[in-house]
Amino acid sequence: MNAPWRWEYHHYDPGSERLVEALCTLGNGRFATRGSAPECVTDDVHYPGTYLAGCYDRLTSTVAGREVSNEDMVRLPDWTALRYRCLPDGAGPGDWLTPDHPALRHCRVSLDLRSGTLTRRLLFHDAEGRRLGVTHTRLVHMGDPHLAAQRTVLSAYGWQGGIEVESVLDGDVANEGVDRYRALAGRHLVGHRAGVEAQGTAWLSCATAGSRLRIGLAVRTAAHPLAAIGAACTDTAVRQTVVLPVRRARPAVIVKTAALFTSLDRPWGDPVARCVEHAGSAPDFPTLLASHRASWQRLWNDGEVRAPGGGGRALRLHVFHVLQTLSPHTAELDAGVPARGLHGEAYRGHVFWDELFVLPYLALHFPETARALLMYRHRRLPAARESARRAGAKGAAFPWQSGSSGSEETQRLHLNPRSGRWLPDHSRLQHHVGSAVAWNVWQYGRATGDTGFMHGPGAELLLHIARFWADTATWDPGLGRYRIRGVVGPDEYHDAYPDTDVPGIDDNAYTNVTAAWVLARALDLYGGLPAARRAELLAQLGADHEVLRAWEDVSRRLYVPFHRDVIGQFHGYGDLAELDWDAYRARYHDIRRLDRILEAEGDTPNRYQASKQADTLMLGYLFRPDELGRLFARLGYPMDEELWRRTVSYYLRRTCHGSTLSSLVHGWVLARQHGADAWRYCREALLGDITDIQGGTTGEGIHLGAMAGTLDLVERGIVGLAPGTDGLRVDPAPLSEVPASSFSVCFLGHRDVRITFRTGRIGIKVPSSSRGPVPLVLPGNRRESVAAGQERWFSLRRR
Repeated sequence: MNAPWRWEYHHYDPGSERLVEALCTLGNGRFATRGSAPECVTDDVHYPGTYLAGCYDRLTSTVAGREVSNEDMVRLPDWTALRYRCLPDGAGPGDWLTPDHPALRHCRVSLDLRSGTLTRRLLFHDAEGRRLGVTHTRLVHMGDPHLAAQRTVLSAYGWQGGIEVESVLDGDVANEGVDRYRALAGRHLVGHRAGVEAQGTAWLSCATAGSRLRIGLAVRTAAHPLAAIGAACTDTAVRQTVVLPVRRARPAVIVKTAALFTSLDRPWGDPVARCVEHAGSAPDFPTLLASHRASWQRLWNDGEVRAPGGGGRALRLHVFHVLQTLSPHTAELDAGVPARGLHGEAYRGHVFWDELFVLPYLALHFPETARALLMYRHRRLPAARESARRAGAKGAAFPWQSGSSGSEETQRLHLNPRSGRWLPDHSRLQHHVGSAVAWNVWQYGRATGDTGFMHGPGAELLLHIARFWADTATWDPGLGRYRIRGVVGPDEYHDAYPDTDVPGIDDNAYTNVTAAWVLARALDLYGGLPAARRAELLAQLGADHEVLRAWEDVSRRLYVPFHRDVIGQFHGYGDLAELDWDAYRARYHDIRRLDRILEAEGDTPNRYQASKQADTLMLGYLFRPDELGRLFARLGYPMDEELWRRTVSYYLRRTCHGSTLSSLVHGWVLARQHGADAWRYCREALLGDITDIQGGTTGEGIHLGAMAGTLDLVERGIVGLAPGTDGLRVDPAPLSEVPASSFSVCFLGHRDVRITFRTGRIGIKVPSSSRGPVPLVLPGNRRESVAAGQERWFSLRRR
């Protein structure tokens, strides 16, 4: 296997073990298991965890004298646990061995991206000169979404005797993987039962405390050489013990094959009976490994984004983790885009706006998965409509944090670990999440031509979101404009005006411009629907043609603030004080979480022109320059290249990049305008999780939006790929550090359209099919096409 397909750690470092566990997580889009050492239990260093997409539970905690309800993605029983100790001939048993034991001499962790396997190699050397080599190989099966397996090979060097092995199926787990949540209730699993079948398959049954989801997990443990396996059960665990002979060239082998079923599965059946049968009848490890590799090969064929240079390996790792969280299996589930993947418990496994950065990639590579994720939103449209109704508005207001039901899951309080204080959380006012849903609907329709979705669920999503924006906007006769007040923008640091207790700010430029875009696109889509469908949608909306005329008016007259010849982040932003950036950097060095620093000092970012992440500049991520110009022109505002350059420069100096998404957006925007610092930000986005740039957050779960966003950066940002009604647009913004790339996409029903980008030219290869040619729009609005079964190369220089 070539090194570019391996992600390796060559020594054991307790301080970075949580990072290794997160980045070495294995999953199949249905469930995932962190890359933890099987020898270790939960402690300050190690955190074994398995998570199932869409498996949530709610518990109530007492915080600062108040009862607080939180819904979490549930940590499931640990199927990986396995410990061992040496029984040398003529000597007593040794210690149970772990990576933390002083006898450890070597540890190497190797993640094989091509085949989706994790291998841990350890070598122990005791004071008597005896050595024990241990190799664990783990997979979470990409072909069978219910199966996982782990093979452990134990080799004796310089001695012979026995190895005592204890294989555990452990259900005594709680959500405790995020320090700042430790004071909150986290024991979600109740009603445990455990047992062992006659053929030796251990099983565990439990349920979630509030949502009452039933969970069945079974493990078949096999040993070589064959030996009797004893078992001991408690209510929450099964421990199976075996003693195996070892000597030179005669290793001992233990294989654990796990099956997971829940009451969420379709067709429904008893989870325990199904998991016991499935684990018991599963193929042996070599057969499982072969079929698992074949499934991964298919995914790589459809999803790989190749780019030479230093960023290529990082891109491959990012593809790997996106597909482990959101694979074709996800299309069968009622699940959204968890912002931290299935890799840990940060953000409680909730669904935020991060799908804005994920779905463009999925729509071009795995459209069925993208459609399923949009259906997650559509199924929660009634909850979004109820949320809008409670706020006194019509339409649909999607929650900033979503979980199982589609109700708002954003906490009312959050902890500042720097000050130790619990503070009000107003991030639920980020109503721009609705625009993100609408934008993804539109992008999916452009990429796939799926009129069934766009005329059905897509139209309902888009029009209900548009109705909310139109109903939320209020007319200001003094400005002669509509305004949207009391929101929080993507920046997040500004949740109120200085010296006021009223949450929210007014006329966030990103919120208002995207709301205008949603209204315009909703009218476009509505106008293209059959008459019967239009009538049906108006009835659903409780609207008439007068309402639609109002949408048109709002879409053209929403207020966008300006100050100092740049777009204002929100009304009044230019009146805020300037922060002494140099002083804070000198005092704290890392000021990414400037909000926590200021609050600990008794101050607030609400007083300053200081942003956590890209806000106004997000407009440059969503829209090409010509699109943005047309959008501002529709609103009656000037927008040219020079205004946008001033705006970009202004906010670059006032952003501390407290989110991993910020570097991605800034790199994107600078790349599109050929800015000198583009690669610095792009590289930071590529390495954000790999280097744990935020200091400890990656161990709590990877940042899925940032990872998927780097793939989109190559495809939509650098190559300039944009699906449209007139064809596949290509408008490159080449970076010298990424001089080439290649990938396959789906477009308008064509699958596996191969795109090869080189500086100044592009190759398009369309596989043979009965479909018509793929239309292209090249720089300078040049129209070309590539027929099925044909490959063509085009110059990208403007004529």
